[in-house]
Amino acid sequence: MRRDPARRAVVTGLGAITPIGNDAATFWASLLAGTSGVGPISAYDASAEEVRIAAEVKGFDPATWIDFKQARRMSRFSQFAVAAAAQAIADAGLEITDANRDDIGVIVNTGGGGIGDVALGERVFLEQGGKRVSPFMVPMLSPSMAACQISIQNGLHGPVIASVAACASGVQALIDAQRLIEHGDAEVVLAGGTESAILPVAFAALANMGALSKRNDDPAGASRPFDAKRDGFVFGEGAAVLTVESAEHAERRGARIIAEVAGGAMTADAFHISAPDPTGEGAARAMVKALRDAGVAPEEVDYVVAHGTSTPLNDATETKAIHVAFGEHAARLALSSNKSMVGHTLGAAGAISAIAAVCSIRDGMIPPTINYQNPDPACDLDYVPNEARQAPVRIAIINGFGFGGQNAVAVFRRYEAAG
Repeated sequence: MRRDPARRAVVTGLGAITPIGNDAATFWASLLAGTSGVGPISAYDASAEEVRIAAEVKGFDPATWIDFKQARRMSRFSQFAVAAAAQAIADAGLEITDANRDDIGVIVNTGGGGIGDVALGERVFLEQGGKRVSPFMVPMLSPSMAACQISIQNGLHGPVIASVAACASGVQALIDAQRLIEHGDAEVVLAGGTESAILPVAFAALANMGALSKRNDDPAGASRPFDAKRDGFVFGEGAAVLTVESAEHAERRGARIIAEVAGGAMTADAFHISAPDPTGEGAARAMVKALRDAGVAPEEVDYVVAHGTSTPLNDATETKAIHVAFGEHAARLALSSNKSMVGHTLGAAGAISAIAAVCSIRDGMIPPTINYQNPDPACDLDYVPNEARQAPVRIAIINGFGFGGQNAVAVFRRYEAAG
C-alpha cells in the first residue's frame, strides 16, 4: 500500500530491561534521578583485563516473563526483548485476539544478536565434543530471533522484521514501525531494540580499538558524554520495546496515547568502518531529513536525546552536526545522553532513547547527562548537566549513529487529535 500520512503512528505502551531498571517506570525514575548503572563486570572474571567495568542488567529473571523450557531455548538478547515486549503490551492495555493478531507486527533490531551463544557453543564443542552442542544454537544466535520469539510467544501474525544497523538499530526500528503503520501493513507494531554481548572477546577487541573507558576505579563516573575528560564508552546491555499503533486504532479502543512518532530518516557517512565522518555531514543530513519528514521546523524542537557515547570523536562530531542541522536554534536546544547512566547498549540504545523521548513529552521533564564536570570547547551546547530539568517538551528527536557510518534519527511529537 502507498504511504498515507493521514495514518498517524502513536506510542501507547512501554517496556524496558535496562541497567537502571527492569521496567519502563523504574528506568525513567532512575534516569531522572541521575542513577548510574555502571559497575564491575560480573558476567565473567575480568580481574586481569584492561577494561573491568560494564553497565549490566541486574536481577533479571527470565522466568518472570517466559516459560522455563522456552527461556532455555532463547539467547539472553531474546529473553530481554520478550520481557520488554510483554511489558509494552500490558502497558498499552492491548488485548491480542484472533480478530487482531494478523494486524500486529514486530520490529526488534539488534547489533550483535546471539554472539554469546557462538562463543559458548564453540567452547562446548572443543571441551565436550560436537554431540554436546545445543541443537537450538543456530536459531538462538540469529539476529532476527528476538523479533521472532516475540511473535511466537504472543501468537502475532503480522510482519516480523529485524534489521542490523549497529548502534543505529533501535532508532531504525521506530522509523520502520511508523512506516508500516502509514503504509497500512499493520495496525500495531511492537518496535524496539535489544542487546546482550558482555563477552571477554568483545571487550578485548573494543579495548584494543581504544573505544572503551578504562576508568575501572570509578565505574559510576566512567561514562561522561561531552565532558572534556571522556575516554571512551562503557559497554551496556538491555532492551526496550514500544507499542506503536495507528492513531485511529488507539482511539477506537480508548488507549492512552503517550506521544506520536512523527517521522524519521536514515543516511550514511560512507566514510569509515568505526569512526564517524568528522565533518558531521551525514548525521546532520539525517536530522534535517527527519525533521522534513515529520513536517517540523528546526526551531520547533525542544529536546534532543543525543547519541552521546562518551568517546572523544563521537561527541564532538555530534555537536558539530547539531550546529549544522539546527543553526542558531542549536544554542537553545536541551540535549542529554542517557548513556551516561546505562552505558552504550548498542542495538538497544535507540529504543531506550525513544522511551526517554516520549516520557519527556509526557511528563515535561528532561533527564540529565551525569558526570558532566569539565566543559569541552568542541562540545558547546546545553547538555542538561547532572540534574534533571523541568521543561515543557512538545517535540523531541533521538539520534542513533552506528559503526559503518549508519545514521538514524526519529522525531516524536506531543499527540494532538485531528480536527
